[in-house]
Amino acid sequence: MARYRLSNPAKADIASILRASEMQHGAEARIRYRGLLAAALRRIADDPRARSTVDRSELFAGLRSLHIRHSRNQSSEAPVAAPVHVIFYRAVKAGLVEIVRVLHERMEPSRHVGSEKSE
Repeated sequence: MARYRLSNPAKADIASILRASEMQHGAEARIRYRGLLAAALRRIADDPRARSTVDRSELFAGLRSLHIRHSRNQSSEAPVAAPVHVIFYRAVKAGLVEIVRVLHERMEPSRHVGSEKSE
């Protein structure tokens, strides 16, 4: 089975996203969003080059992204009506993907993702 690891910025992104989700929409929403994020992370690990992923090598070589809305039917939680986050990742080696960042879809990735910012 393929694996993924979270960079420190990605860990901070997810923690912030889940805190904001709970503050704005309640504990149940946090659980649903956490389930959707987990489903998207598993999907990336299982097939990093799936059709719904996007090549983002303009930011740095090997970078790809997946909008989490593409994983709504894979979450075991109740559906999230309007997911708004994009996962940026890269294959580190066969069977291992590094999650670089998890950003709001309105954020400009070039300001938050780059070779010097991903380590």
